[in-house]
Amino acid sequence: QVRLVESGGGLVQAGGSLRLSCAASGTFFSSDIMGWYRQAPGAQRELVATIATSGGGINYADSVKGRFTISRDNAKNTVYLQMNSLKPEDTAVYYCYVRQTISYWGQGTQVTVSS
Repeated sequence: QVRLVESGGGLVQAGGSLRLSCAASGTFFSSDIMGWYRQAPGAQRELVATIATSGGGINYADSVKGRFTISRDNAKNTVYLQMNSLKPEDTAVYYCYVRQTISYWGQGTQVTVSS
């Protein structure tokens, strides 16, 4: 069983930055993949970024490449998403997840980017 708690969302103007954090507790494995999804109103949930336990295996959605950076601190069981040059289209609820044999999700944190 894994529990995920996101923090760091909020309201920011276009061009600004936010840093999301996801604190994880439970049982973890070297094969775990952690990452972030987001869901805008009326849209499907979409992948934002993923990272392997080793810190490698990093993938980004094309829409965030060059602006967002995912990282993790295994000692703290925490994954981060640094979001720079935010755009109004980045407005969404951001969900942290960890993929083991099944996937676990956090409750989500709202990110709103005003134009």
